[in-house]
Amino acid sequence: MATIVSRTKARHRERTQDRAPLTSRLLLILNRSRLGVLSLVEEEAAYGRAILFAPIYMGLGAIFWFKAGSDPPPQAVAAGFLVFAGGFVFGRESGRLLRHLLFAAMLICLGMALAQWESWRVSTTMLDSSVTTTVTGQVERRESYDDGRWRYVVRVEATEKPAIRRSPERVTIFVRKQAQPFELGDRIQGRARLTPPAGPALPGLNDFAFSSYFNGIGANGFAYGAPKLLSPLDDKVRESMLDAADIWLAGLRNSIGDRIRATLPGDTGAFAAALVTDERRAISKDTTEALRIAGLTHIVAISGLNMALSAGIFYVGLRYLFSLFPGVVQAWPTKKFAALGALVTVTAYYLVSGFGVSAERAFIMMAIMLVAVLLDRPSISLRNVALSAIVILILSPSQVLGPSFQMSYAATLALVSGYSLWKRRRHRETIFSRVRLLSPLLFVSRFFGGVLSTSFIGGASTAIFSIEHFHRLATYGLAANLAAMPVVSFVVMPFGMAAMLLMPLGLDGPFWKVTGEGLELVIAIAKTVAGWGGDITFGRQPAWLMPTFIAGFLIMSMLRTRLRHLGLLLSLLSVGAAAFGPGVPKPDLMISEDGVLVALRQDDILATNRERPQAFIFEQWQKALVATEHQPPTILPRDSRLPQISKTDRHRRLSTEEQNAVRKAMEDALDRTMQGSFACQKGAWCVAMLEDGAMLVTIENAAYLPPARDTANIVVTPIRLRLDHCRSGAMLITGATLRQTGSIEMAFTGDKPVVSAAFENPRRPWTRHRTYDWRTDKFGAPIQPASPLSDSAE
Repeated sequence: MATIVSRTKARHRERTQDRAPLTSRLLLILNRSRLGVLSLVEEEAAYGRAILFAPIYMGLGAIFWFKAGSDPPPQAVAAGFLVFAGGFVFGRESGRLLRHLLFAAMLICLGMALAQWESWRVSTTMLDSSVTTTVTGQVERRESYDDGRWRYVVRVEATEKPAIRRSPERVTIFVRKQAQPFELGDRIQGRARLTPPAGPALPGLNDFAFSSYFNGIGANGFAYGAPKLLSPLDDKVRESMLDAADIWLAGLRNSIGDRIRATLPGDTGAFAAALVTDERRAISKDTTEALRIAGLTHIVAISGLNMALSAGIFYVGLRYLFSLFPGVVQAWPTKKFAALGALVTVTAYYLVSGFGVSAERAFIMMAIMLVAVLLDRPSISLRNVALSAIVILILSPSQVLGPSFQMSYAATLALVSGYSLWKRRRHRETIFSRVRLLSPLLFVSRFFGGVLSTSFIGGASTAIFSIEHFHRLATYGLAANLAAMPVVSFVVMPFGMAAMLLMPLGLDGPFWKVTGEGLELVIAIAKTVAGWGGDITFGRQPAWLMPTFIAGFLIMSMLRTRLRHLGLLLSLLSVGAAAFGPGVPKPDLMISEDGVLVALRQDDILATNRERPQAFIFEQWQKALVATEHQPPTILPRDSRLPQISKTDRHRRLSTEEQNAVRKAMEDALDRTMQGSFACQKGAWCVAMLEDGAMLVTIENAAYLPPARDTANIVVTPIRLRLDHCRSGAMLITGATLRQTGSIEMAFTGDKPVVSAAFENPRRPWTRHRTYDWRTDKFGAPIQPASPLSDSAE
């Protein structure tokens, strides 16, 4: 027995000795990895790049505030900022990690405070419901469309017939077939149909009311006929206006756009005017779509490309002019003079462009870079990009949620980071650089190599943002940019700038002609590349994709040590998981926020209750759900046995015989249509059979409600009924409930449908108008999405 025990102990010691080296090696590897990571972190901290993370933390704070279910208490935000700021300022003896955490928390609170302040500062009054009224106001902006329409931004002075209690301060009004447009500052009056800014087409999609709120637009609408001119802008009114300079600049911008379009007619003139004044709506839909598919829309928008080219052309041209006078170059800092001239140029460009979001961002970035040249500092650096982002977040933190801000800074950050890596590379002299005859070839190869690399970096860095916000990706953008950018750089922008400089002298015509030739070539390239296809549609992506990808992207582009490879790994893993993962579940039933459009989905087919669905809503549904085919409803022949009810006769009650007739007609229509499609009695009602055997009925008149709720499991109507449930147990969705919940989607996965609404609690400043009751002139308690959609009988 003792021998057996001793042998067992010996074997245990041998196994322990065999495992000990492996365990110790693993521990040694982990310890070395930990020390290596800490060493790299210390090396990153030694670079003093904390300023680069400042706009990130401020942006996070703004996002937290905007995405919150209700306004965070301002007192709590201010107290948090003071506490963390005090800890950061007075805790100098704290560890580096703790100080950075305090720094981050302080800036997050600052971002939340800036978002709150912007919301208070804007305080846009949003129209609560659609109304037809007579609007009297003053024209502040105008913009032409390719189909002859005019879009006016009107400062509302009064409304009548009816008078709106909570009248918005500014509205946009579309006017058709107007031979002579109104001038800025004119007082006009006309009958118009006004509607509140649209919410998300589906839960999670873009909320247009959010951008309208921070742009100061409280309603959109169209005029019935041409409004009449009450009085033009006279000198007395001009002197009394606080924004006279703004009106003058807007008038100058309109006159420049009109002159360009008169010199270059058609899409070429609209394209050229868009490059100067940022009025893009005059470009035809075909050309706009071709530019988008080809990945060339960044040329139309006044962004970093336009500002960089205008500043660069003026800067290089002025320095070349100074080089013709060697005495001046030796005696004066001509480099700074050229930078100052370029700064004046981009400032004038920004003022003429109309203060657009992308133009504002590009101007701030370019101004900081030119000021850096004046101060003998590096102009192209991540620090300057961070400073421009901080300025924009201070002025307008709401831009952090917009695709323009995100895509612009993603591309800029990637390009500047790539430029920094390229500068730190080892320079190797080749045989081509020694041969003087090959220098032109070397210049051309470097130029196209630069276009290729910048297009690839810019396109790759913004691809996820394009998929997230627009559900599309242009796959041939690299080829289009290689073909178009030389034309833009060497023809369009130089001659366009010369034309602008010579316009006051009336000598701009020939230069606009050359610019037009270049733009026609760009349009031809766009249409050719668009003809190749390559426009891939993506559905909605998982909610975790953007945060993880952005985190990896920031680590990859902002760090200098080998830790940046972790960012690349995180970005690739997040994209791979989204590409090969299960994806976002798609709904089976979609209802627009006004209740007019209802659709059923089967695979890639959307069946709607409208022969011609609203393009604005339906196209968003198609992109988000990757639905390529539209199935219109089956229109039933008019049945003389059914009651004839006009749209104005909404209070009529059907008799028992009429209700039975309508109920029988609905059941017969359901038998005549396929599952997942609609059959409609035009102007009255539509029926559809769902996958689980349930029946869906949409009605356009409240008189059809009794037979509909007795027949269907789900009843949808755009009419704002006071009812929020059916005694029969049917699910009732009305215009009143949709007003507060916004658009709705349902998935029939179990016994009860899974319902998702665009708004769970419309109490934020840009959604609060949904709970307003004009009868009591008060804001009511929001209806929870589950309440009107309950399928329990009462």
